[in-house]
Amino acid sequence: HPASSTPRSSAAAPVPTFRPSEEPKMTHRRQFVLSAAALAVAATLPFAAHAADAAKVGFVYVSPIGDAGWTYQHDLGRKELEKTLGGRIETRYVENVAEGADAERVIREFAASGSKIVFATSFGYMNYVERVARQFPNVTFLHATGYKSAKNFAPYNARFYEGRYLNGVIAGKMTKSNVLGYVGAFPIPEVLQGINAFTLGARSVNPNVEVRVIWANSWYDPGKEREAAMTLISQGADMLTHHTDSTATVQAAEEKGVYAFGYHSDMSKYAPKSQLTATTHHWGEFYARTVDAVLGGTWKPEGVWGGMKDGMIRLAPLNPAIPADVQAMVKELQGRITAGSLHPFTGPVLDQAGKERLAAGAVMDDATLGKMDYFVQGVGSRLPTAK
Repeated sequence: HPASSTPRSSAAAPVPTFRPSEEPKMTHRRQFVLSAAALAVAATLPFAAHAADAAKVGFVYVSPIGDAGWTYQHDLGRKELEKTLGGRIETRYVENVAEGADAERVIREFAASGSKIVFATSFGYMNYVERVARQFPNVTFLHATGYKSAKNFAPYNARFYEGRYLNGVIAGKMTKSNVLGYVGAFPIPEVLQGINAFTLGARSVNPNVEVRVIWANSWYDPGKEREAAMTLISQGADMLTHHTDSTATVQAAEEKGVYAFGYHSDMSKYAPKSQLTATTHHWGEFYARTVDAVLGGTWKPEGVWGGMKDGMIRLAPLNPAIPADVQAMVKELQGRITAGSLHPFTGPVLDQAGKERLAAGAVMDDATLGKMDYFVQGVGSRLPTAK
């Protein structure tokens, strides 16, 4: 990955309050204002539901929790962590933290206020985590979707592209227009892997499809995401998906009567007719295993990149609108991916210019995947060029 210059954040949103995990479940998106002083005070408050010696675990979220999406899935993982480890831990979180000075301040305040472990859940937090980790060598820091590490700092990620490939197979089989639309956040390797895997899956069953990409230039901006989705529909796309944090894309698909694939969460309640399935992320077992290892003194700063075989990536239930033979095909391919006998990036892989990026029969290694900076053949859009 390149150094972060594209934050997973909502630029217009204010920084939120620090919330103990005992807060009642949120049922709608809310935003709060955080000051460093308020955070420091909050961190000293007693929480009756936890033992006095419970280890503090902090989570930094880039968007509102809401009830679907990237941050929602991480918060489900936090709750699963609490359920698994019980009174041994006390979790706290700050939601809707923009990258930059706010992110570094929140990460530092977690460490300074006694957190033993801090999970920073966005690519653009990486350099700030690295900086704070050097200042707090006795705190363990985990960073989602990045690549840097140190003695007390390691990355973790999920193989989103595995689900994307299967989504592409369904799209390639069911499209009538042969135009597939993709709303992207930023052209970083994580996002490009998904776009390319979706394209490869679709073209494996329908070589005539074209994938068109529109960038929202934000991880979370429902207005921009909806506008991008509507534009893709106007260009003839009858299948949509997205690598952004809100439900706006699937909602646009439902409104316009085209099919869609949710992302991060099962978004079928927002698009009961349109969502064919979704690539969903599951962090709870990883969080519980990691915290248990830190508390037990056995944790090592090794990067984690889990996929379907690890239970970190799953498909949401398949919509009955998917023909039976396509459902059977997808389940067979999913079984092969889980077993390790199918890798979405198996050569030959050609880029848009026709250059061979992976030889026939070869399987792309993780280091190469992590540096992906091109579109494969079948993507009709062009990557933004540096100004």
